[in-house]
Parts: sequence; C-alpha cells; structure tokens
Amino acid sequence: MSEAATLPSAWKPRPKPERGPKVHDDIHQGSEQWLQLRCGLLTASEMKHILTPTLKIASNEKERGHFYHILAQRITGYVEPAFIGYDMLRGQDDEIEARDHYAANYMPVKTVGFITNDEFGFTLGYSPDGLVGTEGLIEAKSRRQKFQIETIIEHAVPDEYVIQIQTGLLVSKRKWCDFISYCGGMPMVTIEVEPDPVIQEAIIEAATKFEARLAEKLRAYEDRLASKARLIPTERRIETEMFT
Repeated sequence: MSEAATLPSAWKPRPKPERGPKVHDDIHQGSEQWLQLRCGLLTASEMKHILTPTLKIASNEKERGHFYHILAQRITGYVEPAFIGYDMLRGQDDEIEARDHYAANYMPVKTVGFITNDEFGFTLGYSPDGLVGTEGLIEAKSRRQKFQIETIIEHAVPDEYVIQIQTGLLVSKRKWCDFISYCGGMPMVTIEVEPDPVIQEAIIEAATKFEARLAEKLRAYEDRLASKARLIPTERRIETEMFT
C-alpha cells in the first residue's frame, strides 16, 4: 500500500558556519530527524567512497554512485529508504553490547545523535558510537569471527575503517578514538587511534574537490530545469509497508 506525497522542498545549504564541531545530542541515530540532519552531507561512514585506503581520490563506479546519491538528496531534500540486511541488524545489537562492555571495563560513554563541522568551507558529518569524557570517542564494529581472529592477532584497525575513524576525529576535533572490534563469544578488542594529519589532510582535499563537483552539477541541473527540456513534474510515492 502506498500514498501519494508531494516532493519535499529542495535541500538548502546549512546556515553560516559556527566554526567547529557541533554536537547534536537531542536526536537519535536512525530517526527521521537524524536522516534529515545528514541529508545531502558527506559523512564519515561514507568517506571511503571518495578516498581510497592509499589516500588517492577515488574515480570509480562506487564514487560516481555516491556522488549522485548525495546530489539527489541536495536536489530533493529526500532520503530514500535503505535495505537493512542481517549484518546491519546484528550490528545494531552488537554495538550496544560493545558500548556496555566498554563502559563497564574502561570509562563511561555518552551517546549522541550526530556531530557536524562547518570549518572546512562546507559541512562534514559524523555519527559517533559514543563520546568518552571531553577528548575521546568510541567506534564499535560488529565482526564475523574470522575477522575478529585476524584483528586479535594483528592488533591493528582494519583498513576499511581507517578513513571513517580519521574523519570522525577530524569532524569532532577529539584527541583519540577507541576502535572496538566485537564478536559475541570471542574477546572484545579495543585499539586506541589518534588523529593522523596526513590522512586528515587527504580527507579535506578529497572532500573539497567533491563539494566543488557537486556545486557544478547542481548548477547544471538547475540550468536544465530552466531550459525547454521535456521534463514533466511527478509525485513521489512513499511506501508505508515493506514486502518480502
């Protein structure tokens, strides 16, 4: 069953920067308010799509897909529903378990919804798994046991999470992040990570170029709308039920 809905108003740039991180602790991650707050923004969890592990600006199908994903959100102000698979569902529960174990064994953790930072000439966003004191963060990952064994042995943050953690530190301006690797039934691993100026400089460079391209394509879209192209307005249908 579905119902017709008018197109939401287009994404608008955020107000003038407050210069530095802003913690949004009045919203819950995954809520409608959280989705709208991060709509059209580059975020830490998705920075891997535009910057490779070798710190090269990405130019591939995933990067192009993410580019138009963000551009579409800026044009429509709408965040399309995303499929939630088994790993994501397991991860939601495991993140809570990991945070509770961390708080019981190390330090108290404060949960917040989102952090934004406008000091780069544009806004970057980050959804931390928790804040620790005034200087720390935690980033918890639910892992399959084969990966957990590798992390225990190597005692290093896996490559696929390095960019996300460094972006989170960059956005939040925190001094350290405890990376938590969790797999139920196995030892939980905690690895401290500090800001890396080289990686963070690469993140800013990649994000700056990405934002410039977004602005260029947004102007091209607006020019196309103003032209005599054969474009017919339509209504968006919002699905109210999921079918398997």
